[in-house]
Formats: sequence, structure tokens, C-alpha cells
Amino acid sequence: MSDVSNEVKRRRTFAVISHPDAGKTTLTEKLLLFSGAIHIAGAVKGRKSARFATSDWMEIEKQRGISVASSVMQFEYGDAVINLLDTPGHQDFSEDTYRVLTAVDAAVMVIDGANGVEAQTLKLLEVCRRQNTPIITFVNKLDRDVRAPLELLSEVEHHLGVAAIPFSWPVGTGKDFRGVYDLRREQIRVFRAGQDTMRNDDTVTLQGLEDPRAVEQFGETWVRAKDEIELIAGASPDLSREAFLAGKQSPVLFGSAINNFGIREILDALVELAPPPKVRAAMQRPVEPVEPRFTGMVFKVQANMDPQHRDRVAFVRVCSGRFERGMALTITRSGKKIKTSNVVSFLSQRRELTEEAYPGDIIGIPNHGVLCLGDTLTEGEALTFSGLPFFSPELFQTVEAKDPMRAKQLSEALRHLSEEGAIQVFRPMLGGPILLGAVGALQFEVVSHRLAGEYRVDVRFSPSRYRLSRWVSSTDAAAMQKFIKFNSARMAYDAADQMTLLAAHQSEIQALKETYPAVSFGEMREMSGAVVSKIG
Repeated sequence: MSDVSNEVKRRRTFAVISHPDAGKTTLTEKLLLFSGAIHIAGAVKGRKSARFATSDWMEIEKQRGISVASSVMQFEYGDAVINLLDTPGHQDFSEDTYRVLTAVDAAVMVIDGANGVEAQTLKLLEVCRRQNTPIITFVNKLDRDVRAPLELLSEVEHHLGVAAIPFSWPVGTGKDFRGVYDLRREQIRVFRAGQDTMRNDDTVTLQGLEDPRAVEQFGETWVRAKDEIELIAGASPDLSREAFLAGKQSPVLFGSAINNFGIREILDALVELAPPPKVRAAMQRPVEPVEPRFTGMVFKVQANMDPQHRDRVAFVRVCSGRFERGMALTITRSGKKIKTSNVVSFLSQRRELTEEAYPGDIIGIPNHGVLCLGDTLTEGEALTFSGLPFFSPELFQTVEAKDPMRAKQLSEALRHLSEEGAIQVFRPMLGGPILLGAVGALQFEVVSHRLAGEYRVDVRFSPSRYRLSRWVSSTDAAAMQKFIKFNSARMAYDAADQMTLLAAHQSEIQALKETYPAVSFGEMREMSGAVVSKIG
């Protein structure tokens, strides 16, 4: 019990989230670099070289320079064990990001200093608010032409609805960017620009606002920065850890991830401020992390991380107790027991066998379809963790194999991809081509690419007349049977065999609601099977 408690105190599990192109994946690389987990960082946009971002492992990510899958990385920083989850930045994959945020205890939100708070940033913040996830804000790209730091600070407070507490301040911006001033330690850290490797001599430190070397080295740039620092030091309230953990305050750091400015401050803030693993809500009872018996939740399933093998890995957040390799675990959904002799930990797609894991850690369990999104694993207790969602798609296309002889392979491949949440698959009740549903158009491109590359199935997409879907349910069996009978032409089964209504216009759904008041029309479905009528 004491071992679990001590290990829980060391854990920090967080996600990096942002609007597309704000620099999230680059920041992830530099966090790994500064922690010593890797020794050379791959530039996200430098596609002419053979290096790619450690967290971008999928072939389409390397070709396009975008993140479309969530990556998991564990490393040590000082005495802390950090579990970092790099999430998809592209807006089409916000559903996967939502699921990842159910597995973390804190988030680092990256904001582009030139664009400020953007639409996707606001959406992700709402997700964090719903789960009371504390947020550290990093204003990135200060080495470029950006908006005034004071203006950015005001925008963070206005749009995010939290008190922004600056922990650092930029010394210059754009071509005059020289470093960051640590407001709490009262020192300037000056970094060498353009470094993708980390050496111990990379940091030059100047002490305090009155250090004469600052004026000598930075001139008028330092004079302006000093005036701003004195202004915000007098105007900003002190950080309250309670307010931070409640999502009412957000520490703000400035820097340039690609040029190594401000990275160490983020790591230090995470270790100092981010909470250790918290109580997790199960449908039966709250689960304390220090409980002696193991519990875990599958928040992600990924197929074919190793293209040499048709593998499937379930990503499990350890919620309580101590995991030991070889222990027998029960899938509470099915009652089946699984062996855990080949459980792994991650550095993106690279993995190694893990002997033990503690609350907050993310472990991978290779399996052949036994584990699904949202599954709860225990040592025998009947528990079901809640909060892992599917959203109703907004785009639909039918899909067929170009070679009819590959139809069986297509069906199997789509089952794998739907179980990992890459796409939603619907089988029309009256037969016909399989229908794919997505929240963004890029999902179809990614699925086509993965079907061809990982499953050797070339496919043909065709437009669908459907634009909306709702999961339907009712406590009145007769009403449900009548509804299905008169609407069978636009009914389908999803991957979990849940009844789904397909519609071309919102007016159709509204008319059906009025005609069938005993039937519920859900915009979101929990992995546990519960249907939510309205989102938010």
C-alpha cells in the first residue's frame, strides 16, 4: 500500500493540446529532449530529411506533417515519472482528443503567439472544463512576429475564462527574441536557437531585473521587457494551487518550442503544480488511486502500430493499485479473463515489456479484438468506468472494395478501425454498402490510406445523402418496435450493434421526435452503452 502511495505521488499524467499548427508536436519533441528521453528531435516540417517527430509514427503523419493519432510517451524528469499524451492537432480528430483527455490529470495548452486563442483551442478547453482538468498555458512561436505579450495575456483571460498567471515573460519577440524571464526565480534563461540536440551548456542564466549584463547583452529589448515585467508583477495575483486544480487559474509561460525557449519551465511547472493521479468515477463507486487492487480503463485502441505484424494494442490508464506483468485481469464488460505477459510501455511507436505500472501510467495490452474502447479491467470486482464518448458523425460516405474479392478483408479492416475509434461504421438494416461516418473530411482520407497501406485493400468512396445520425433507444419496447418498423429504410447498426437513425436534414429528426415521443434520439453515446440526448 505504501509503495503504491509513494509511486502515485511521483506520477504526472498530462496531454498536450492545441489548435492545428500551433506547435504542439514540436513542443512534445522538445519536452522529450529536455527530459533526456531522446537525444535528437525531428522537426515536424523538415520532411526532406529522414527524421520525423517521435510522436508522429503513422506513415500519413510523416508525409503530411500533421498528427492524426494520439501517441503515448513515458519518461522521468528529476524524481517525477511523466506520462505524456500527444493528441491529434487536426480538428477532424477532436473525438480522439476528447477520449485522451479522459485519461489525463492535467493539460498543457499550446497557443500560437501570432494567432492567439483559436476556435479549436476553445473547444478543447470546454472538454477540459467538463472534466475539471487543470491547464498550463504555453504561448509559442515568440521568435516570430507575434501579437504583444500583454494583449495575448488579456486574450487568454477573456476567452478561456480563467485568471492567467504569468510564470515567465519574453525578452523581446520576433527577430529580437532573446529568451524568457522566470518571474518566480527572478532570472533570465537564454537559449541557443535552432538546436535539435540538448547539451548541458545550452543555458546561460542572468540573475534578477538589475543584472547589468542584461542591458549590455540585450539593450533596448531588455529595457522594454523590464517595464512589462514590473507592470505584470504588480498587477497579477499570486497563483493558488487550489484555484489551479479547480480550473480557475492557469499559469502562463512564453517561449519558442522549435528554438528551445521556455521548455524547461514547462517541465518544472508540471512537476510542481500538476496533480498526481486522482479519484476516478466508476458507475458503481469512486475508485481511489491508492487502493491495493488494480483497476484500469481502455481509452484507446490502435491497430497496426507495428506494420510488420497485424497487431492491436489497447491503451489502458492505470486507475488504482499496482500492475504486475503476468497478473490475470477481468474484462468487466464480458467477464473474460486475460493474461498480461506481454504488456508494454511506450515511447510513441517504440515499446518495451513492462514489469510493473502504477496509477497514472499508460500500459499497452496487445490483443486480438478482446479489448474494446471503454472497457474496464479489474482483478475481479464488477466496475465500469464512465465518460468515454462517441459523437454522432456529420459526414457520411459509402465504401466498397475496388476488388470484390477483397470484400471480406475490407469488412475485417473496418471492424478494426471502428473499434479503435478511427471511423464510425454503420451497416444498413436492409442491406447495401457499408456506410462510414466521420466528424471531419480528413478522416476518410486517413482511413483510405490505412486500408491500402496496412490491410492491402483499395477502396472506392461514394457520396451519401445522409448528413445526420442519432442513436435511438426507448424504455417502451412496443414504441421502439413500431419506430423501427416504419423507419427501417434509414436505420443502421453501428459497430457496437446500437440502433442508429440516419437522416438528411434536421427537420426529419424533429418530425420523428414529435411523432414518437417515447423514443430518445442521442447525439452522443458512451462506450458503456449509455446514450446522451444532447451534447454539453
